[in-house]
Amino acid sequence: MKILKFLFILLFVISCGRKESHPYTFYYWKTNLKLDRQEKKVLDQATVPYIYTRFFDIDKSAGKFQPVAVITKDTSFQTNKQIVPTVFITNQSMYRISAEEIRFLAKNIHDLVQKKAKEYNLKINNEIQIDCDWTAGTKNDYFKFLKELKRVSGKEITCTLRLHQVKDKSQTGIPPVQKVYLMCYSTSSPLENSDRNSILDVAILKSYLSKLEDYPIKKIEVALPIYSWGIVTNHLERHKLINALSRKDLENPAFKKISDHEVEISKDGFYFGSFLSKGFRIKVEEISDDQLTEVIHFLDKKIPNFNVIYYQLDSKFVSNRTF
Repeated sequence: MKILKFLFILLFVISCGRKESHPYTFYYWKTNLKLDRQEKKVLDQATVPYIYTRFFDIDKSAGKFQPVAVITKDTSFQTNKQIVPTVFITNQSMYRISAEEIRFLAKNIHDLVQKKAKEYNLKINNEIQIDCDWTAGTKNDYFKFLKELKRVSGKEITCTLRLHQVKDKSQTGIPPVQKVYLMCYSTSSPLENSDRNSILDVAILKSYLSKLEDYPIKKIEVALPIYSWGIVTNHLERHKLINALSRKDLENPAFKKISDHEVEISKDGFYFGSFLSKGFRIKVEEISDDQLTEVIHFLDKKIPNFNVIYYQLDSKFVSNRTF
């Protein structure tokens, strides 16, 4: 009996310590659809049969809606995954939008998605995901747009959900969809002076999602970051971003090490495609497996049975990472 009791306790401890496994896939956010060998391998191993693919952005300029950065396709983009078309819409596009504009926008977004899917022979599923950082001032018209897009397309319309839209749901409202995608990144601005990791600060995320279990929409998928960047700070304390930098990129004799993730440039020159002057600083922000595991464990206590969509599929971000 003592042996059985010991084995039971041992199995219980092991099961509690085991990482919860969630089906996963990726966002694809490049304008030219193409896959290198590493990206295709990682995508083929993903356990969700979809890939969430940005088709274009929508912005409003001089009172007119414009599609921006519409996708093109390379012959290397071959996958057995079904594609979920994703459209990013700027929040400003939703300010003071008329009923006629809502109808126009919904129809034209649906038409352009269908056109690109047919043109490039893309195997799309019955969903369109809309990505918009809506606010209290745009919620009413944005929600009307989501309903109209569902009507004209006949498809399932889903949308992304920012952290502040969970925390401040009484102000920002609840979108009229059956499923949302919780974006667990961009916890602060990278363009402000801060010691925090602006891509993902787990403490900030937990504070924003402390009442996530009370969110009215119960079907929630989770988007997690695997991207990185470098934040360049000049002599005037102004900042700019260089995409996809890692700490390994900071190993340069022309850089003076400040910390494990920050350097000061010792010599004027072209670095990472930009001219950077002596005295400029570069701070790299990356996401560790431990951070992602901590977020998943936290969310396991809040919402059941979610899929994970990693942002984003790029060999710079998926190499040497276990999913």
